[in-house]
Amino acid sequence: MSNGVRYTLVETNTVDVPTNAAASFNRGYNLPGGAIDEVIIKLSFRMTAAADLDADTSNIIDSLRLVLNGETIFDYQGLVASAGVATPGTFGYFLNSLGMGRSMDIPAGNLASTAHREYYIRVPVGRNAPQGISRLEYSLSYAALAQALHGDGGQIQWWVRYNPSMQNTTTVGNSTSFTYTATTQQVVTRLPQNVPGTLAGILIQTDNGTADEIDEIRLVSQSDFAMDVDMWRLLAGDTANGLMAYIPGTNTSQTYFTECMGQYFIPTFNLSLSQDDLRMQVTANAGGTLSVTPVITSPIVGKPAPAQVQTQAVPTNVSAAVLDDSAAQV
Repeated sequence: MSNGVRYTLVETNTVDVPTNAAASFNRGYNLPGGAIDEVIIKLSFRMTAAADLDADTSNIIDSLRLVLNGETIFDYQGLVASAGVATPGTFGYFLNSLGMGRSMDIPAGNLASTAHREYYIRVPVGRNAPQGISRLEYSLSYAALAQALHGDGGQIQWWVRYNPSMQNTTTVGNSTSFTYTATTQQVVTRLPQNVPGTLAGILIQTDNGTADEIDEIRLVSQSDFAMDVDMWRLLAGDTANGLMAYIPGTNTSQTYFTECMGQYFIPTFNLSLSQDDLRMQVTANAGGTLSVTPVITSPIVGKPAPAQVQTQAVPTNVSAAVLDDSAAQV
């Protein structure tokens, strides 16, 4: 295998695509070992009508779980997924908080019609898989579209990007759920202790994707005082047009947003995992359910054996990407 960036197509099928009913797919495939930088998913489909999905495709991603050689490396479980909202999807907001461009639709102006969708997911991995054959298992769930797909159907492709210049390992751990009420309450998030590294950030989701039911969050490790959610969005870079999503009707470009209602990504600046828990105080104006998903990064240890050499390295670092937008404020 080349000593530079290399892309390998490892799976293609026409089954694991969305339709007019919520659906889940579980599958696995073999892939070559090496420096696995990221897993790239290309999802293409044709709807009966453009209005069958009102916003970017990430809105219908209900869950995505990846297991590489028996190790869970990415576990996203959404609280909100719907084809009927014209706002950025929580899944896309989360991935793009780990580096812009990790969740993107191709604008319809570049496709055959407004009923066509071409959507890309780039999941950061950062693992040196042993030489030989590795195994990736996945579980992917969609919310329902308004109608069944057009007769042309759809296709999903799974690609692996190999990159020996990757700088860290990324793990999206299991979420912790909590039932909140219209008061101030303590929320304790369990952090995985069998995963080396530091906490780069957390995704706080609520089950209301149209309004902010949380008013203030105090992350005990960072502040002695509660901070309102707009301040957290400012510090995370969201307020500076930090979100992009494809909205039908704007067919030649992405649309900027300053918030993903009811959802919050909070950088934790590589907080050490010496404690089993992450403690927060959350003030809410209504009752509901929230979840907290940790993102853990650690430096890469070791590299696969080199072969042919490219002269241009492509460093990738999710920890640095999380900090980029807030670097001016810390």
